[in-house]
Amino acid sequence: MTTQRLLDGKTALVTAAGSGIGAASAEILAANGAFVMVTDRDASAAAATAARIRDAGGEAGSAALDVADEASITSVFAALVADRGALNILHNHAGIQIAGAMEDIGAQEMRKSYEINVVAQFAACKAALPHMRAQGGGVILNTASNAGVFLDKGMLAYITTKSAVITMTKQIALDYAKDGIRVNALCPGWVDTPFNGPYEAQLGGRAALEKVVGTLVPMGRFGRVEEIAEAILFLCSDRSSFITGHALVADGGECLAGGSNSSV
Repeated sequence: MTTQRLLDGKTALVTAAGSGIGAASAEILAANGAFVMVTDRDASAAAATAARIRDAGGEAGSAALDVADEASITSVFAALVADRGALNILHNHAGIQIAGAMEDIGAQEMRKSYEINVVAQFAACKAALPHMRAQGGGVILNTASNAGVFLDKGMLAYITTKSAVITMTKQIALDYAKDGIRVNALCPGWVDTPFNGPYEAQLGGRAALEKVVGTLVPMGRFGRVEEIAEAILFLCSDRSSFITGHALVADGGECLAGGSNSSV
């Protein structure tokens, strides 16, 4: 007897899926039966993730996608729907971290942070809307951060934009629940991915970074991408069918302790 998987027959698209959490998202969605369109600004990284999925017996395609280019978002989404007939799941994962207090960053850096962390997610949600509405529903998951639920010294742009993602997610969820579209936010804390590279270099190496994480996170360690992937699967599947407008924090308890230089 063949056991039906959670996402059999579904079509998903994941942004920034060339590495880290985005790649883990694409892989777990595919492992549970979805066809996954893997997108990333780096076309070769997207292709590598898609190849791993196919090697594992899943279904995936890949495409280069710069989320700052709204026309490209619309084009990639439309091509996917034309090919697959649906867009059931969108995971907006792309984001950037710009550190610094107000006196350390300029308006250009603040605009860039908003462009990638907020406006690009808005554009993707908007591009997905007509397809999901026409098919009678869908699921959108926006990656925010635990940095969106507490304050942190010297992280003005990141804190501000990630909290904006959470509020935007809740408002879109409210506006489109009637169309059968569920919209939630994922709020990871310290997860062991290449995203931490700049901060690791700033601290002077891996050992220093591990010391910081061990001090800040009550559970005393990094999260693993596999752990975050399980939260993604929950939010993108019918296991969370009565949940919308929620910001799910997965950070080993860091937000309970007040937070600090958090990193997705």
